[in-house]
Amino acid sequence: MLKADFVPVAIDQAYQRRQKDAEGEFYRKIAGQGPRKNFNGTTQGFYIATPGGKLLLFNNNRDVPKVRRLMKAKLAEFARGGAKADPAATIDAGKPDPRWNPEPPQGGLIVRVRAKVLDGYEPSTNRWRRIYQTALSRDNLWISKREHAALARSEIPAALQKRIARFHLVDNTRGEPPMWRDREVRSVQMSLKNGRLTGRAKLATADGRRTYDAELLGFVESKDGKVTRFDIVALGKFRGEGPFTRGAPKGEFPLAVAFSLADGKDVADRVPPQGSRGWLPGYLRQ
Repeated sequence: MLKADFVPVAIDQAYQRRQKDAEGEFYRKIAGQGPRKNFNGTTQGFYIATPGGKLLLFNNNRDVPKVRRLMKAKLAEFARGGAKADPAATIDAGKPDPRWNPEPPQGGLIVRVRAKVLDGYEPSTNRWRRIYQTALSRDNLWISKREHAALARSEIPAALQKRIARFHLVDNTRGEPPMWRDREVRSVQMSLKNGRLTGRAKLATADGRRTYDAELLGFVESKDGKVTRFDIVALGKFRGEGPFTRGAPKGEFPLAVAFSLADGKDVADRVPPQGSRGWLPGYLRQ
């Protein structure tokens, strides 16, 4: 139904509600007709709109049967009114807002990052809780051109090590995680020899309520000055949760974070790293 009867669009509304360009204006036109009209705060939810931008539905629900029913109802509503009820004018795309339309570093690398809690949850028969307990998260790590060249020389720049620790050694399996602050990276050390990476990272908040002590092991291989393989796993004991990642296992629990080189074939490979939101230069500087 999504493919045949709708034009599906998935976005991070934290970008579009801030964008000062045609895309941002069109999104705010739609979202502004719903209950979440304060664009200084989240506008998260599901929207169904006509091509002209008339809002037919706002809902923030994760129940698939309910969403399907709502979609069918709005299709019927649209069919009764017809496209003539809301003609769609051509939109001049203009120049995208550069802050909220970041591009991967030219000559750099995109690495897919996935995390999973391996054990520690209390058994549950609750459907939604089980979904979170078995979830596999996804993010992207961006590596600059200079760092790419260093990796090809079997070097791991300190800035790259810090970026991996701060923004990617996180438990984002149940929602948007708090990123580690600079001072919370207690230590991080990685070395690369003969294509084999080893390392360790220790992270902790000042109060000790959130911690991660992980070993890193993997392979980084290159040919003719280009990285051809980037397969790394961080494995260790994690403790704690964030405001939007409630429901973590009690005490310490095993968390694995896997890194693999993207091939660029997946449209999601170009999604900016979550830790870069709104300040890509700061993310790449870490």
